[in-house]
Amino acid sequence: MSDLPRLWLRHESRPTERRAPLVPSDAARLVSQGAEITVEESPQRVFPLADYVSAGCATAPAGSWTDAPRDHHVLGLKELPPQPGRLQHRHVYFGHAYKGQPGARELLGRFTAGGGALLDLEYLTDDHGRRLAAFGYWAGYLGAALAVLHRRGVLTTPLRSLHREELDTLLRDGEGGGTALVVGALGRSGRGACDALETAGLTPVRWDLAETRDLDRDALLDHDILVNTVLVTHPVRPFLTPADLDAPGRRLSTVVDVTCDVGSDCNVLPVYDTVTSWTHPVRRLRGGDRPLDLIALDNLPSLLPAEASRSFSAELSPQLAGLGTDTPPWSRALRVFDEAVARETAGAQGAAEPDPARADGEENIRV
Repeated sequence: MSDLPRLWLRHESRPTERRAPLVPSDAARLVSQGAEITVEESPQRVFPLADYVSAGCATAPAGSWTDAPRDHHVLGLKELPPQPGRLQHRHVYFGHAYKGQPGARELLGRFTAGGGALLDLEYLTDDHGRRLAAFGYWAGYLGAALAVLHRRGVLTTPLRSLHREELDTLLRDGEGGGTALVVGALGRSGRGACDALETAGLTPVRWDLAETRDLDRDALLDHDILVNTVLVTHPVRPFLTPADLDAPGRRLSTVVDVTCDVGSDCNVLPVYDTVTSWTHPVRRLRGGDRPLDLIALDNLPSLLPAEASRSFSAELSPQLAGLGTDTPPWSRALRVFDEAVARETAGAQGAAEPDPARADGEENIRV
């Protein structure tokens, strides 16, 4: 009998989520090795269900993961629907529940009540703390791209999913956009942001650890665009505050927060209280003769769902072969979950994020 896991790829309940953590071609390879994979129907997933059937996967109705056998790992990307209140399976997705985010305690309580567990993809790391599968590059690329298109006055809403060729044509065809600063430029997300800006004909200023240890706030405010992709694992001095938005010499007019750590003590841009949306991707934080706008979408890579999914699946699928075994990456992910639950059980309020010892330059993003 194969030691490979039994996977249940769920439909994403968020209407704008078109990505898949496992694409049909990679599913086919796992099936050929002995994995059992069930894929839920989904009207929005960028890959047709028929492609998964051709790969040897079974199918199930959307949302039926709640009745899946308990030995199946439920695989997804974004948030779970609010029901059921008790989660009995092991879920593999981005839970965003370890830094005191809104709803984190309730989510961990659902796992505790049902006997399940969260294997958070953000904490699937190698022995050096580097993430093994990430959407960071595409999150940064798209965040910077939206900033340029907005500054040029050609960003159309509501947003829609694209292919990279179409997006790059939009970036290359226009002119202008101003000066741009990327904070966290050495990580995946920062590199993606810099690539998008260069595609648009801009030369980004790159800041990383050295520049943020002793932040030059006046220099930050002297750019037209700020793209924040920086890793923060514990509270630090904010990069931008409400007072900065009213600074007399502020040139900054467009802020893109790729991290979207709103509601967390680790938020380095505490100038807004909720993310933006595909319908209204830009929010005006200051008006008048020096307006300042915010873009803070927490699923940016879904704007390029096919490219982002293929890249992510190529990194994740080899790790899925060891899911359900005592391999170090999954053991670490489970340990982080157990530690988070233990803190909540002990009533530890405001505890620091569990530190998976991630490498310098890595990004901490909402995807």
